[in-house]
Amino acid sequence: MVTSANRVLPRTLNTVFLDRDGVLNRKLPEGRYVTSWSEFEPLPGVPQAIARLNNRGLRVIVVSNQRGIGLGKYTSQDVHKVHTELQSWLQSQGAHIDAFYFCPHVKNRCNCRKPLPGLFLQACAEFPDITAETSVMIGDSLSDIQFGNRLGMRTVFLEGDAQLQKPGVDSARLLADLCFPTLHEAIDALLERRTNPRLP
Repeated sequence: MVTSANRVLPRTLNTVFLDRDGVLNRKLPEGRYVTSWSEFEPLPGVPQAIARLNNRGLRVIVVSNQRGIGLGKYTSQDVHKVHTELQSWLQSQGAHIDAFYFCPHVKNRCNCRKPLPGLFLQACAEFPDITAETSVMIGDSLSDIQFGNRLGMRTVFLEGDAQLQKPGVDSARLLADLCFPTLHEAIDALLERRTNPRLP
């Protein structure tokens, strides 16, 4: 674990925001996109990690940039189908996602492409009790960490596969409150702090 800021994970935590590609599933090489469930390869330990959040009563929300839609590589309906299959697969293993939000645009055409705040605002519209102060953003790219930081959320950077990391990874490590190799380890730390009053 690496702590890169004075801020730490909040004890009062209600919502965990997760990026998708590289966090829940294996990221494809740059320029390639997950267009169907057959191309979606869940990472080891993901359903167990999400089930632990579910069992603690935490809301789990996926926020994802899907610029391939804007580039004409696949459609919004394709993304919905992938998410439907993902939800069914998770439910078969005792876990679930509370909501999915994604940006279909390319850069500079919207307010919802991370690090811009649109996906967070969509989530707040559906779940009015969400606040940045009681939320954590977990992602594997600089835009994920900037998204959380700009909103005032705590942020966790996942190292993932070094060969598939996007540019800006060093900046993401520095900006994030905590860094971990995997989602499983990040959830361990998150839940330990939430339940152990002796932690700083």
